[in-house]
Order: sequence, then structure tokens, then C-alpha cells
Amino acid sequence: MAKEDLLPHMDEFAQGMIQFFQQQSQPYRLVHAHFFMSGYVACQLKQQLGIPFVITFHALGEVRKRCQGTADRFPAERIAIEQQIIQQADAVVALCPQDHDDLVELYRANPLRIATIPNGFNPQQFYPVDKPLARLLIGQDTTEPILLQLGRLVPRKGVDTVIQALGCLHREYGIRARLLIVGGESSTPDATLTPEIGRLRQLAVQEGVADWVLFTGSRERDDIRYYYSAADVFITTPWYEPFGITPLEAMACGVPVVGTAVGGIKSTVLDNETGFLVPPKQPKELAAILAVLLYHPPLCSLLGKQAVQHVQANYTWQHVATLTSTLYEQVLTGQPFTGHQPQTASESSRKPVVLPELSPSTRMQDEL
Repeated sequence: MAKEDLLPHMDEFAQGMIQFFQQQSQPYRLVHAHFFMSGYVACQLKQQLGIPFVITFHALGEVRKRCQGTADRFPAERIAIEQQIIQQADAVVALCPQDHDDLVELYRANPLRIATIPNGFNPQQFYPVDKPLARLLIGQDTTEPILLQLGRLVPRKGVDTVIQALGCLHREYGIRARLLIVGGESSTPDATLTPEIGRLRQLAVQEGVADWVLFTGSRERDDIRYYYSAADVFITTPWYEPFGITPLEAMACGVPVVGTAVGGIKSTVLDNETGFLVPPKQPKELAAILAVLLYHPPLCSLLGKQAVQHVQANYTWQHVATLTSTLYEQVLTGQPFTGHQPQTASESSRKPVVLPELSPSTRMQDEL
């Protein structure tokens, strides 16, 4: 079933959970619900069994409705349910500062009951791999620049902006770069199973870059670090993104990230330190940043090194688990909540970079 159709089954699920809890010889002390439907169930558990609960929404209906419009298929009562959950929850976990602000401004959540704890990455799975080796392992043994986009292939991810920027790179800056697009519903690119592939292929033809855009299909989790490490730049340009884990994984592999200044991306990617932030749906601005990065490999290297330092200090799953465990104890003992406070530039050895000036008329391909 599609997730948008699950809500009518939550009352039955809640009753099953209550029966299960009542059968346990040792009672549960705390519930952590994820997403609004599990939060709806947690409210019933608290009402009938007195068990406190923590909620992480991951996405908020009010924000989704504003960004998705008629494309949002969730039932209309979602927002009222979220408001009820926020009122009854013992703690609300915000994934990033934007999530915190949305909870307070759109739902009037009590800031004293919000703890900001991000998602994370596994450093045993995502780490830098030598670029020539990584390219060889993924079948891209080339010295040409490689740009990477990885994730779900749906319109809100803004992959069309990346393809338009690729066309701009060629027309205005004379740069030819390969764009790898990893993702989809199958291991080989299939426009029937993943309709967005068909739309993006047509756009690549219109932009005159069809020969430089490669759709790989989905990839196994253990292979993804090679794709990150093979890239010169990782690009993520959604116009709606509650948090976004792929930028963390890319930075963990030592790759600078160019992302849109939305949701969690604008807090996880440090502008001018681990990558750059651009407005959504602005391919020319994206192309200008990419041109500078591709023309200055030492700049990419510096940003990549600082990116590894940043995520290792703030976003490992071990760190996230420690923060979450602390929150549980704070809920159970009635202590004030604390959350994630990422390092700022002044607290580390990272240095903001100054972008070199680059005219669109510069024919960089010839100079390279």
C-alpha cells in the first residue's frame, strides 16, 4: 500500500500495539514514534497505558502542503493529527533548525519541549576512497569532471535543475562534464518503473547534453561510497527537503556539496566551507558555482577535507544515538532538553573560502 493510504488502518494497529504491550512481563518505559501516523498510535498508547512518547515527524504536513500543493496525496486530517500529537508528546525531535522553526511557527509547538537531533551517517560505510580507484570500480575510468546526483527520482528533488545547469556549463563556460544520476526503482534505468527518468532524458536532449548524462539505476548500499568518491562535486537541488541524508554521505566521502538552501541542507552544508548553497530552481546560479569548482580542483579538495571533518564531528550515527539516549533519560527524569549543536567555523580549524571571479565568457575547456 502507498503510505498515503495507511491512516485508516492506524486504529487497528494501535489496538494491536496495546494488546502486545499488555502481554509483556516487563513494561515499556518510553515510545519513540516516527512520522505522524505512528505519532497517532503513540497518543493512544499514552492515553490508555500512560506511556510517555517522543515524536520525530521527519516531514510536516503544513510544510509539505505549501511545497507540494495538489501533488500532496496525504489525507486532509493529517495537519490536525500532527497538532494533536505535538500537544500530547513529551518531547518533539526536530531534525534541523528549519524543522524547529516550522514546529514553532506553523504548529505553535512549545520550544522547551523540542530537542534538535539530526539524522546521521555510518563512518564504517561512508569514507573517502581514492578517486581513480573509485572511478575504475564504477566503470567511469576518465579524467573528465564528474558530477553526481544520487537519491529518489521524483520531481521535488530538482534533478531537472542539475541537467539545465549542465547545459549552461557547456554553452556559457565551455565545460564538458559527465553527470551521473544514481537512483530509481530498478538496478537498470527504466522509464516505465521510474517515470521521472523519461522526463529527465527528454530534458537532457533539449539541453543538448544527452551524451553527458548517465542514468545508472539504483545501486547497492555498499557500492554507493564509490560513486560519491568518484565525483568531483555532489549536487542536491530539491525545492523541498525536510532533512536530506545524501549530503552527509557525500561529505563523509570527502566530496564538496552544492545544494539548495532548503530544509536540512542549509544547516548540514556549510556555505563556503564544505560546499555551497544556491537557491532552488536556479540553474544559471548553480552552473556558475559548478564552473568555479571544476576550474579550481584545489578548491574542491579543500572543501572536501573540511566536509569530512564537519560530518565526523557532528553527524555520525553514534553521535546521534548518544543525543537520542540522552533525550530519553531527560524525558523520563523531567530534565530540560538539549540537542545537537553543530560546530561553527569559529570552533574548528575550517576556513571559509573566497570564490575566484569567473566570467561566463571564459572558455575554460580550452584552458584546461
